[in-house]
Amino acid sequence: MNQSIFALEMIGTVAFAISGALVAMKSKMDFFGVVVIGVVTATFGGMIRDVMLGSFPLGAFVNPAYVVVSALTSVIIFAIAYFDVNTDVIKRRVAYSKLLLVADAIGLGIFTAVGIRVAYALYPENIFLLVFCGVMTGVGGGLARDIFVNQLPQIFHTDIYAVASLVGAVPCAYLMSAGYVAWGIWVGMIVVILVRGIAVYRKWNLPVARS
Repeated sequence: MNQSIFALEMIGTVAFAISGALVAMKSKMDFFGVVVIGVVTATFGGMIRDVMLGSFPLGAFVNPAYVVVSALTSVIIFAIAYFDVNTDVIKRRVAYSKLLLVADAIGLGIFTAVGIRVAYALYPENIFLLVFCGVMTGVGGGLARDIFVNQLPQIFHTDIYAVASLVGAVPCAYLMSAGYVAWGIWVGMIVVILVRGIAVYRKWNLPVARS
């Protein structure tokens, strides 16, 4: 189980690093900025979770794999964009936007479920804590990413994002608390990714008050 969780974390790390690097490049950051934002996006949610659970030192610093993998992913994304000089600008932007949406959805689903699994190992019967840790692990990296690039955080205004994480976190937490850990992980991931994907496709948004 631990190896499976680590494999999922690496997939989520790559996915969120891609989304962070793409947002950083869209904000016209240089090479260093792209790598930093990629690493922050991939690791910050887990850091928030570890702080809430009182797990010190933070996991991202205990195991350098998270930082190394996210940094390498960011470098690769930057290199692809930097040397891709022959592709039409509009087509490239469309491709980057689609990749960002896919990477963000995958990272959100994986990190929501993994965040709950980490909290479950310490507090298996506290449903509220499990859900809260899952959501914060899922959205924390994107929240930090958007703040760093000086834009309104995506979770507050774009599509169904944090809500997708919450919708998947609830059944995930209940299944784990009932002893179905593996089922909880898979159900949580799939629900989050599906809700997020459908929300983007259908252009669902929460209501906004008129000012």
